[in-house]
Amino acid sequence: MSYIKPKFRHPRLQKNALGFTVADYDGAISTLCAGCGHDSISAAIRNACFESAIPPHRIAKVSGIGCSSKMPTYFLGKSHGFNSVHGRMPSVATGASLANRALTYIGVSGDGDTASIGMGQFIHLIRRNVNMTYIVANNGCYGLTKGQDSATADLGSVAKGGAVNPFDGIDLASLAILQGASFVGRSFSGDKEQLEPLIRAAMAHNGFAFIDVVSPCVTFNNHTGSTKSYSNTREHLEPMALDFVPMREEIRTQYAEGSTQSVTLHDGSVIHLHKADSGYKTDDRMGALNAIQSGNDADRILTGLLYLDPNSKDLNTNLNLATRPLNELGRRELCPGSKVLDSINEGLR
Repeated sequence: MSYIKPKFRHPRLQKNALGFTVADYDGAISTLCAGCGHDSISAAIRNACFESAIPPHRIAKVSGIGCSSKMPTYFLGKSHGFNSVHGRMPSVATGASLANRALTYIGVSGDGDTASIGMGQFIHLIRRNVNMTYIVANNGCYGLTKGQDSATADLGSVAKGGAVNPFDGIDLASLAILQGASFVGRSFSGDKEQLEPLIRAAMAHNGFAFIDVVSPCVTFNNHTGSTKSYSNTREHLEPMALDFVPMREEIRTQYAEGSTQSVTLHDGSVIHLHKADSGYKTDDRMGALNAIQSGNDADRILTGLLYLDPNSKDLNTNLNLATRPLNELGRRELCPGSKVLDSINEGLR
């Protein structure tokens, strides 16, 4: 069996605005379990980057440890990448973002990597509003260590061995909204029509964009009794459809009047939200929290764009850093001389 991808590409493959084909955004062949929801997330990220016409070499992928953190190997093979220590990806992402603000940062994590060992770093990444897209592949178990319940496993969920989880699970979307995240979404790995435009919108957002993706583990958490299995997730989804329209395209919608909400991002691109509940407001932080909790109480999984602050200011802006990436500054800019230093010191007296 060969694990080498063929190099031949059909000459008529569709190209994006930069002249790249979707194959230019591929990575290595996945070694995850057949049917794993994580592979669907990888495909959604690849397609989102292709459709948004982001040059692969202008993207940086960062991850921690876990099945989810293997995913960056399987997409964007021509991009920058860093696989960090377990739960410590936020530190790497923060430092990289400060050094080179010109790149598009995509963080991929799991429910263990984020909600357990990495929880402290995750919280500080949110409050600093680092300009990146942070995706959690959430399956409620530890796939690399034989399927133990993770911190996001729902109360009453039955493990493959028959044990019932006695603890409330951590709702990462609610936590992100509560801690001040400026973009929060939730989706299902099997719903690419929702997930792909959600990722595109997250990458266009100015600030920290968080997406919690329910991604069933086919080996350890896809049985009867699991609340994060394929069948249970599909049965309990409450999705809202959305379209992402880049700034360079004509912005329009075909939805009936009153059934859509348009949200303009900082760069002029627009998200069109088609909602089951026309009264839902994405810029209402408390309303978003109440909607998520109401869905949980009704045993429904609310998905889509849950909260967005269109006036978000990222970490680089809040720190008043140079508009040019710090790694591109020359010696004269970094060492302006004693006169400039004296004037700074004088201003601090």
